[in-house]
Amino acid sequence: MSLALGLTLAAAAGFADLDAIDREVAAFTGAPIGAPGGASNPVDRRLRLQSCAAPLAVTWNGMRRDSVLVQCPGGWRIFVQVANATLGAAAVPVLPAVTRGDAVTIAVQGDGFTVSQPGEALEAGPVGAWIRVRAVSSNAAAAANAKDTLRAQIVRPGMVAIPLP
Repeated sequence: MSLALGLTLAAAAGFADLDAIDREVAAFTGAPIGAPGGASNPVDRRLRLQSCAAPLAVTWNGMRRDSVLVQCPGGWRIFVQVANATLGAAAVPVLPAVTRGDAVTIAVQGDGFTVSQPGEALEAGPVGAWIRVRAVSSNAAAAANAKDTLRAQIVRPGMVAIPLP
């Protein structure tokens, strides 16, 4: 039996279109099958999933984004592995919120107060990453101490924070 005939028989028997699931995953991840950030492999063609009357729900599974959850509301669900998930980082490229040399606001936060001053990012990173920064100032005395570096967490583009206990 040919593959095309098998797919036609599966669709006629009320099974989900596995090619449509592959297309949904590719549209969600923004990468084709086998490409970095896309599905590692096509959905297993041996699956016989019940046809889904509602639109498929596609979401990331977990914070590492190493797999995609595809589910038929009120029915089945499958997990599709994402290529390059073994790298330990998000499979979808994460753009840095701050790049090296960016002007940033350094906020020192404590219980009931926040003090901020201008600074410069010495490393790049996404939101949530800890990077090295240094304070910059217009007066000469502060400029002498500007060589000291601090570690701060990126809050958003242009803003880093140093939380105090």
